[in-house]
Amino acid sequence: MVDDAPKRIEIQDRILKENEELAEENKNLYRGHDIKGVFNLIGSPGAGKTSLLESIIPRLEKAGIIEGDIATARDAERVHALSVPVLQINTMGACHLDANMLAQVLPDFPLPEVNYLFIENVGNLVCPTGYDLGEDHKVVVLSLPEGEDKAAKYPAIFRASTLCVLNKLDLEPHCGVDVELLEEDIRDVNPDLDICRVSCESGQGIDELVEKLKQLSRR
Repeated sequence: MVDDAPKRIEIQDRILKENEELAEENKNLYRGHDIKGVFNLIGSPGAGKTSLLESIIPRLEKAGIIEGDIATARDAERVHALSVPVLQINTMGACHLDANMLAQVLPDFPLPEVNYLFIENVGNLVCPTGYDLGEDHKVVVLSLPEGEDKAAKYPAIFRASTLCVLNKLDLEPHCGVDVELLEEDIRDVNPDLDICRVSCESGQGIDELVEKLKQLSRR
């Protein structure tokens, strides 16, 4: 029996190397247009990434959004109501965005009009982690109904992120989650990860989150 494991590793290494090269090109493009901050939002389906954008975009000057989904333009249609530049990428089955997908659409996006660019990745805590899009920061979005164990079960994204948004704080009395224990788990994985508790429903923590995003921006 022929062991083809080395060939699979070689192919994966080549894919990631090509992605890194394209990600660097994307990053240079963002910087060439003086975009202050590019944020890659990563979270499970239903974590509230789109609702989060609906809450923070009106508080930021000149923001833009790129939506990533396997299918439909429903999230893009939602945030289009915010009167900011929006572009939809459908991956047609792929479980994450990659740098090449961004590179193909960025020429059609009005980057000169944008100070803050938010890329809402496909709903997934695993696959998007390994693919750099040229962003300045990965932001992991975790909602309380997902439970206390996600950082322990999916540590890579919490290690790779600069900021963790604990979303849907208004549901704390109803989902039996110990928020202190949840944060302790997160800090066990990444002691340096900044954590912001928010509720898009009540507005709790949204202003604080906006200030953190501004602080993370380049200038």
